[in-house]
Amino acid sequence: MNDMAMKPEHEKLYLENIITSKYRGLLRVARNNLGTTGTLEIRKAFNLAYNALKDKPDINNEPYINRCISIARIAVEEIGLGKTSIICSLLYDAVHEGIIPLEKVKELFGTEVTQLVGDLTKISSIDTTNTTEQAENFRKLLLSLVSDVRVILIKLSERLQVMRNLQNYPEEMHIPVAIETYHLYAPLAHRLGLYNIKSELEDISLYFRGKDIYQHIARKLEETTVARNKLIKDFIQPIKDELEKQGFKFEIKGRLKSIHSIYNKMKKQEVIFEEIYDIFAIRIILDTDLKNEKADCWRVYSVVSDFYQPNPLRMRDWISIPKTNGYESLHTTVIGPGGKWVEVQIRTVRMNEIAEKGLAAH
Repeated sequence: MNDMAMKPEHEKLYLENIITSKYRGLLRVARNNLGTTGTLEIRKAFNLAYNALKDKPDINNEPYINRCISIARIAVEEIGLGKTSIICSLLYDAVHEGIIPLEKVKELFGTEVTQLVGDLTKISSIDTTNTTEQAENFRKLLLSLVSDVRVILIKLSERLQVMRNLQNYPEEMHIPVAIETYHLYAPLAHRLGLYNIKSELEDISLYFRGKDIYQHIARKLEETTVARNKLIKDFIQPIKDELEKQGFKFEIKGRLKSIHSIYNKMKKQEVIFEEIYDIFAIRIILDTDLKNEKADCWRVYSVVSDFYQPNPLRMRDWISIPKTNGYESLHTTVIGPGGKWVEVQIRTVRMNEIAEKGLAAH
C-alpha cells in the first residue's frame, strides 16, 4: 500500500527531472550567444510557461513543456536563432491555449516578444489541413501575415518537432499531417534556405505516406554502404592530397542524398534504384577569407577537374550569382572511379553555414 501511495510522487519527480534535464540542455546549446541577462530572461520565460502548462499533457500524454523546450532547442541549435526566439518558443503554446494573456507577455518581456508571440498565435489559428491544392497560396498567406521571418522559422521548428514525434500520435493523424508537411512546410523550409530541415521533413513525410518505397530505398542504401564508402574514399584521396599540397585549409566528405530525393529521381526518370547514378555528393568546404572565397572555390574546381572529367551540362555556379534564398555553392558533376558520375559541391565555411541554417545565418 505504501509503495502504491508513493508511485504518483515518484512519477512526478521523474517527470520534473526530465524537464529539468531538457531545459539545461537547451541552455547549453544556447549559451554562446546568451550572456547572464539572456539566461535570466529565458529562465523567467521557462518558469512562466512551466507553471502555466504543468497540468497540461500534450497529444502523447507527455508534459507539454517538454514540447516547448524541444521547439526552442531546434530553433537555436538547428536554425541558429537566439534569445528572443527561445523565449517565444517557450511561451507561445501557453498564449495560444489562452492560459497566458498577451498583456502578461508584454509586461514581462516587452513589445518585440509580444509581437512575435502574437504572430505565432495568429498563424497557428489558420486551418492548413487542406493545403494540397492551394499550397502556394497558403505559403504566401503565411509569409504575408508576419512582420518578422523568425515567426516562420519558429513555426518550422515546431513542425519538425511534430514530425520527429509523429509515430507517437494517433494513427489517423499520420497521413494528413505528413501530406500537410510535404505540401506546406517542406517548401517553406526550402524557400528560406533550410535544406537540412527541408530534407528531413520530406523524408519523414515520405515514410508515413509511402512506407514500402521508403523502406525499400533505405534497405538498398544499407546494402550498398560498403561499395559506396570505397568509391567515396577512392574518389576523395587524390583531391585531398593535392589540396593539402597546395596549402588549402578544408574539410572534404561524402554526403548521402536524402531518401526522398532518391525517390523523386526514380519517379521522374522512371528508373529503379540501381539506375540512379548520383546517390551521394562529395562536399568540399574551404576555410578561407571572405575576399578570397570565389577565387579559392574556382581553384578547387580546377583541382577536381584535373583528376575527373566534368559534365559541362551539370555545372551550377551559385557563387557568382547566389540563389534568391542566399544559397552559395559551386556544383559540378564528374566521371569518377569505375565510370560512375559523382556530384561535387564546393563552398566555404561561411557559405556552408548559410546552406545549413538558411536565412538565420545571414
